[in-house]
Amino acid sequence: MHITVCHCTWCQRRTGAAFGIEVVYKDEQIVFDGELSHYTHKSDESKRWLKVFFCPNCGTNLGFILEAATGIRTIAAGTFDDPSWINAKDYTFKHVYLKSKQTWSEIPDGVEKYQTHFRK
Repeated sequence: MHITVCHCTWCQRRTGAAFGIEVVYKDEQIVFDGELSHYTHKSDESKRWLKVFFCPNCGTNLGFILEAATGIRTIAAGTFDDPSWINAKDYTFKHVYLKSKQTWSEIPDGVEKYQTHFRK
């Protein structure tokens, strides 16, 4: 559907980087082979939950679902075997939570930008 680049402090901690990059799909588009483990994070800001999924064998982040957006699922962009298909020419990039963006993180021109989130 689109790519979300989240600059919130939780995504910074979750990824160990300046932001998290999530590819957003309709839930029915995603099928996993095998059982996943998960934990539930409650947002400091919205107080809503995110259920974060990961591989029970290696711990790889496999994205999340959100209380605020039923029917969608994200997949962490870095977990694809070949993420080179992810590009701003073919997909809409939405940068969210810019209010907590690191000063050393550059945002390219031509992307959607939100101080908090485009979903309230």
